[in-house]
Amino acid sequence: MSRTHHPLGIDIGGSGIKGAPVDLATGEFAADRLRIETPELSTPEACAEVVAKIAEHFEDATGDSPIGVTVPAVVVGGVVRTAANIDPSWIGTDAAHLLSDKLGRSVTVVNDADAAGVGELHYGAARGVAGLVVMTTLGTGIGTALLNHGVLVPNSELGHLELDGHDAEKRASSAARENEDLSWEDWAQRLQRYYAHLEDLLWPDLIVVGGGVSKKADKFLPLLHLRAPIVAAQLENRAGIVGAAWHAANPGH
Repeated sequence: MSRTHHPLGIDIGGSGIKGAPVDLATGEFAADRLRIETPELSTPEACAEVVAKIAEHFEDATGDSPIGVTVPAVVVGGVVRTAANIDPSWIGTDAAHLLSDKLGRSVTVVNDADAAGVGELHYGAARGVAGLVVMTTLGTGIGTALLNHGVLVPNSELGHLELDGHDAEKRASSAARENEDLSWEDWAQRLQRYYAHLEDLLWPDLIVVGGGVSKKADKFLPLLHLRAPIVAAQLENRAGIVGAAWHAANPGH
């Protein structure tokens, strides 16, 4: 029986904290994903407790392999600088230091959309694409990752562009579609406005759409008309965990 240990990817979200060991040779989970509800008071300490439970659950599969953790925030040098969908007490927290101390292992902390982008870069829809790829994750908000000739430009935060006088993610996120009970056609009109604006600013060679709603890409992507090809993320909602594990094994990249 193989004793190969794999890096662990953990994705801290607004509603759930999810993790799995990842086989970096294939980008596949090396064990079934574990999901635990995000604590109602999602402070760094409370979330660290859940991360520790997930790490303990996968101890046999990961050994003392490094851990990658994503957060829905700008992360600079392991320090969290914003907190859009988590407790404001994260701001200014050295999350990498906190989690490394808690787990007794090397921990890399990255922005969730950046992790998803890196997952798609190495194992999904952005693999082998020359030029500029814009990855967007449509969920509670809109996360973005910029990948220029295979290199991540971190913390792009383009979900906060102003769109018709509003923060773009307040109008065009998956949550906005659900909260306003928009039809796919009406939501697609908002996405068209958002992606066309992105195109005019960046002129990407490819746009990749991730987040849970990417499973239903056939309902809205065909309604969009852009210069660049726009495709669904191949890893779907696994991209963040996969990218987090890749970052853990490749710190500083």
